[in-house]
Amino acid sequence: MKQRGEKIAAVTAYDAPSGRLADLAGVDWVLVGDSAAMTLFGSDTTASATMDEMLLLTRAVVRGVRHAFVVADMPFGSYQVSDGDAVENAIRFVKEAGADAVKLEGGGTSIRRADAIVAAGIPVVGHLGLTPQSATMLGGFKVQGHTADQAQRIYQDALALEQSGCCAIVLEAVPTVVARQITDSIRIPTIGIGAGASCDGQILVWHDMLGLTEGHVARFVKRYAELGEAIRSALATYVAEVRTSQFPEPRHTYTMTTLERERFELHQARLKQTLVRLTD
Repeated sequence: MKQRGEKIAAVTAYDAPSGRLADLAGVDWVLVGDSAAMTLFGSDTTASATMDEMLLLTRAVVRGVRHAFVVADMPFGSYQVSDGDAVENAIRFVKEAGADAVKLEGGGTSIRRADAIVAAGIPVVGHLGLTPQSATMLGGFKVQGHTADQAQRIYQDALALEQSGCCAIVLEAVPTVVARQITDSIRIPTIGIGAGASCDGQILVWHDMLGLTEGHVARFVKRYAELGEAIRSALATYVAEVRTSQFPEPRHTYTMTTLERERFELHQARLKQTLVRLTD
């Protein structure tokens, strides 16, 4: 798609229904993001996501997807310690969860980890710029690469990740000019999130783009729906109808044939007579 100049549409997903809907909508990439720690599990950071959680979510998404490329985020701690740990955990995502590729964050040692995982026969996606797992070290969830030195470091890391065998790179919260230089300099696709329109593709978090996230969202988020308000309104209507006995209506209930109802009522009448005799 990069060679043909076709933009790549990507989105996060965390379960089979969302994977199925993304797939039906024509999404090219589905990322099972460790952002689930925040969007699903209520954490303040992505670093709390565990291997067990990410494997469970990835398996669910894979069951819903038929055509899209499924990428699984390797959670914090699953690849930082050693090449061996990184390869072993990456294999689990492919073998146990059915992922097409894994994603890891940062440059530095992550470049060596990517090289080791690729050597094991598993596609790897890199992630540069704002890397949420190490956001504390970066001073919080802030734009990265806004100084010449930072931009040059991100650029060099991108070249190194391509050299390690990565099949794509996510660029998050970096200036457009930096993303453009990287995109034009490497052969593999760049997937932007807050990195401008020059990237080969774009990705957004499911809950952010559909209006399921409460409070502040990043500048780069575009709301394509307000499902949070729609869900709240639907639930409020349900509560009101239950309390006023408007729900369920006859069309939501099940019936018996007249013969079977009469037999059941006769059985109940006999049972009551028996209980009365026993009581007397």
